[in-house]
Amino acid sequence: MSKKLLVIEDSKPIARIIETIAQSLNFDVTLATSLESVKKIVEEDNSFFVATVDYGLPDAENGEAIPYVISKGIPSIVLTGMMDDETRQEILSQPVIDYIPKENSQAFLYLKRILEYQLTNSIYGILVVDDSLSTRNYIVELLKRRNFTVYTATQGKEALEVLAENSDIKLVITDLEMPVMDGITLCNEIRKKYSREQLAIIGISGAINGTHSARFIKNGADDFLRKPFCLEEFYCRITQNIDNLNNIEKIQHAANTDYLTELPNRRAFFTNAEPCVQQYIKDKATYCVAIFDIDFFKKVNDVHGHDAGDHILKVFALYLRKHLGTGLLSRLGGEEFSVVLSGTDKKELYTKLDQFRENVASSAVSYADTEINYSVSIGVVFNSTKTLTQQMIEADAALYFAKENGRNRIAVADKI
Repeated sequence: MSKKLLVIEDSKPIARIIETIAQSLNFDVTLATSLESVKKIVEEDNSFFVATVDYGLPDAENGEAIPYVISKGIPSIVLTGMMDDETRQEILSQPVIDYIPKENSQAFLYLKRILEYQLTNSIYGILVVDDSLSTRNYIVELLKRRNFTVYTATQGKEALEVLAENSDIKLVITDLEMPVMDGITLCNEIRKKYSREQLAIIGISGAINGTHSARFIKNGADDFLRKPFCLEEFYCRITQNIDNLNNIEKIQHAANTDYLTELPNRRAFFTNAEPCVQQYIKDKATYCVAIFDIDFFKKVNDVHGHDAGDHILKVFALYLRKHLGTGLLSRLGGEEFSVVLSGTDKKELYTKLDQFRENVASSAVSYADTEINYSVSIGVVFNSTKTLTQQMIEADAALYFAKENGRNRIAVADKI
């Protein structure tokens, strides 16, 4: 369901730009051109997710619309053509999400980022660790303006407990001087369990000593802020650290995902499947390792073209997810795929693989104006206590046997 955005702007060209930006983010937009029109709109419906508020309106030239909208419980982003320090301080003294000077086109790109953050920030948990109730509450209030999910702790030991209980926490903001466990020790303890790719840490301190920032960074923190901090710098540091984590996640996803089928690639398969196989062996669970190869795939490319071949690979990946999605899947490369799959017994797993093979063989794939029929051969190893690499070699040998003996069949490694 679309979130509702109230755009308060008397300039029609600017209002249109904001509306276009908001609609690109799937906002349901309501426009208002004056404080009077805002009051009429809000009286009927104040269920707005966020508002953009022009500082100077025809009937509210000095920012009177800002406190009114905020008083109605609507989070607000202020846009202003006024750049003096007095106006800036007046705006920032109110609990606004942010303010944006209407200087050039960059202002609207920034607005888009802020609106997008408001939509997505709730998935990120931030843990605030400080023994000062007033400081803790202040930081929590700032974070909630930006729609983050916020957790709190009064000292390091409690913070570790909260962190262990809440997997959505991606950022820890910790004070230096606290009882039981201080911020430096907390950073060290966090880094024993969470890498910089998993979790960011920002150290804060009101102490004058200039070495605290270096101590925090050297002990595992990613950033540092000195209290009292600039509000705008605070938000920039938070955003920067969250963005860094997102960029790392995107890079890791690209490195571990097959671009065509969106299945894990060979690298990810071996990384994830090896500990899974070892756990199955330890638990004496029933499982199998199987390799699939699409029969005569080169012929599909030669006859129907490489685009058709890519389409077949995508459809095959969808079949794998549908029928064998409880296992660890991958595209090993080319027309080869794999799975590590567990079950109640060997017969159940064999039947599952064979039914999958039959479904592929009996389901023609539509491409352009053509129906393409194809089949798959499977090599499988059941309940081996060998390493994953050794099992893959044996499954590959069984696959070769299946291909050499008629294709569209399953070959079991210990029976060839």
